[in-house]
Amino acid sequence: MTVTTHGLRLRSGSHLLRAAVELLSSMRFAIALLTVICIASVIGTVLQQQQPLPNYVNQFGPFWAEVFGALRLYAVYSAWWFLLILAFLVVSTSLCIARTTPRILRELRTVKEHVREQSLRAFGQRAEAPLAGETPEAAARRIGGLLAGAGWKVKLQQRPREGGAGWMVAARAGAANKIGYIAAHGAIVLICLGGLFDGDLIVRAQMWWQGKTAYAGGGLIADVPQQHRLSVRNPTFRGNVLVAEGTQSGTAILNQSDGVVLQDLPFAIELRKFIVDYYSTGMPKLFASEIVIHDKATGAQVPARVEVNHPASYKGIEIYQSSFDDGGSRVKLRAVPMAAGVQPFEVEGTIGGSTQLQGSGGERLTLEYTALRVINVENMGGGEGAGVDVRKVDLRHAIESRLGAGNKTATKRELRNVGPSIGYKLRDAAGQAREYQNYMLPVDTGDGHPVFLLGVREDPSAPLRFLRLPVDDEGGMQGFLRLRAALAEPALRTEAVRRYAAHAIDPHRPDLAAQLAQSAGRALALFAGEGARPDARGRRQGGLQAISDFMEANVPQPERARAGEVLVRILNGALWELAQLARERAGLRPLEPGETAQAFMTQAVLSLSDTFAYPASVAFELTDFTQVQASVFQVARAPGRNIVYLGCALLILGVFAMLYIRERRLWVWLAPRTDGNGTQALMAGSVNRRTLDADREFDSLAHKLLGVHAPPSGAAP
Repeated sequence: MTVTTHGLRLRSGSHLLRAAVELLSSMRFAIALLTVICIASVIGTVLQQQQPLPNYVNQFGPFWAEVFGALRLYAVYSAWWFLLILAFLVVSTSLCIARTTPRILRELRTVKEHVREQSLRAFGQRAEAPLAGETPEAAARRIGGLLAGAGWKVKLQQRPREGGAGWMVAARAGAANKIGYIAAHGAIVLICLGGLFDGDLIVRAQMWWQGKTAYAGGGLIADVPQQHRLSVRNPTFRGNVLVAEGTQSGTAILNQSDGVVLQDLPFAIELRKFIVDYYSTGMPKLFASEIVIHDKATGAQVPARVEVNHPASYKGIEIYQSSFDDGGSRVKLRAVPMAAGVQPFEVEGTIGGSTQLQGSGGERLTLEYTALRVINVENMGGGEGAGVDVRKVDLRHAIESRLGAGNKTATKRELRNVGPSIGYKLRDAAGQAREYQNYMLPVDTGDGHPVFLLGVREDPSAPLRFLRLPVDDEGGMQGFLRLRAALAEPALRTEAVRRYAAHAIDPHRPDLAAQLAQSAGRALALFAGEGARPDARGRRQGGLQAISDFMEANVPQPERARAGEVLVRILNGALWELAQLARERAGLRPLEPGETAQAFMTQAVLSLSDTFAYPASVAFELTDFTQVQASVFQVARAPGRNIVYLGCALLILGVFAMLYIRERRLWVWLAPRTDGNGTQALMAGSVNRRTLDADREFDSLAHKLLGVHAPPSGAAP
């Protein structure tokens, strides 16, 4: 059969209709549609689908995010143009099958026994030999019987000619190759139909037919009007159900481009227990749900367990374990002052909720509880330094660290669970918000001195920046907070400067003590932000940056390095006395000089300086929590699934038949010899794909049927 790329050619009708039918049923049109679908599928694979619009704006910018949204690239597989192309591909491929199938079926019933003798001599595979002692009819029946016994379809034809009748033996094998063509193309149609049935096409059709619309608001699911809900008899859908531990839900959410549609289920899913296990890297290793299915019609309760790749099924609806989330965990937070004049307080809330607060300047703030992470596995291993010590160069170690197993790295990995963390947002009256993530427990960052990590970022796509607060001798951050509060009181700063000057200078040199006290008082006041202009948030600039600005404005360039060392030494001494005063006022014994106290004060100086850059007047510390897990299930009624499975099976069979089954044809012309002594046999063969195996098979047949070996392909016999 000759395969053509042309389509059906109508003999009647307008020229436009005939051209449209020919294009739609042509193979070139089907291949073009398949190429477009493949490109769209690549886009849908590379570009994350069904994400919030701000994520795309942050990734591509406002202009391209709007362009991609207009093209529906954020939901490629449910886009109208994708479904339309899929429908055209189904029609085009079906017409191609309808056009070629009758011709293929006709060819399956024929063996082409009418080939002439002169045509056989033009074949590449041919052999010729005399058959002594056999008449043409006897030879034909012998050869036909041998071929039929080997599985060939054989037909004998007697042809009258001068000098005696000749016989043509025509045989064919490997007809399943043509069936493979029909199966492969039919599989494409079935798979596309299954995709259309299980896609949004049926849902959109129901919404249009029943007058349903997408819901773009918020609130409780029970409050959503009926016009945004689909019937329980909906034949196909795929949605998500979020169920917290101890609760149940019987409504699925179907995401649409302009909102959501609710799908009522014939049952409710109750989550009894959620089970999660982690790898050492912090990635989930197993998460499963112990559920109970409550039938709304009969009241039956069916227990089941749902795991990843192990769904539960009830009334034709599959329940898959999609992911997990927070189910409304309850948290207790304590406000940590980051600015002067702020008093600590406590607040309680649930994840997903919010609390109204009043800022230090009187502005209204909204505290939004966004995430509670009980496990945070971080890589605490130190990387290799940028510098190279020539005394420690080890070529063998350098090579082995970069060769070998794929999981081996040149840097040290030390994975450690650093404990729970709380994520929240502080939103102002204008709707602007910053995102925060604070760890509940102190973290050892590698230097042996643990710190509390307070993370903040302005943009969700930006990495977190952490403020590090030193841990005091009681294992908390109260020592740092006392020092921060004392720094904001001028009276305590004055007393700290007096004590520092008294300890640092000989009592017999009061003039030097006065000069040192003046310098220390000036440094401590600059560090505390006294006299500095307030910024846009109404906070004064202080810390080490304020001292640096002062030196740039008042100290000549050549003297800045030496003056900076002296000023920092004076500042550290004054802050030490200030810390002792803060502990004395709290009724605690003084700090004992040593490595631990020195490490605390070193980090405290840096942290005090960084608090002036902290964007909020308070930070919230997680003091207690009650975790409530939630499971996200994907529920699907997919009647097209079986159609897709059938299509996949046909596709495998069709591709296997086309690739591994060769269609072979064989002709043997038998005619009486001119000398009247036996029969002259001419054998020729053809195959749809010429291979070495095909030549060997023809040679074997020639030897078996004619008793000779076939000459090389293309050579004269």
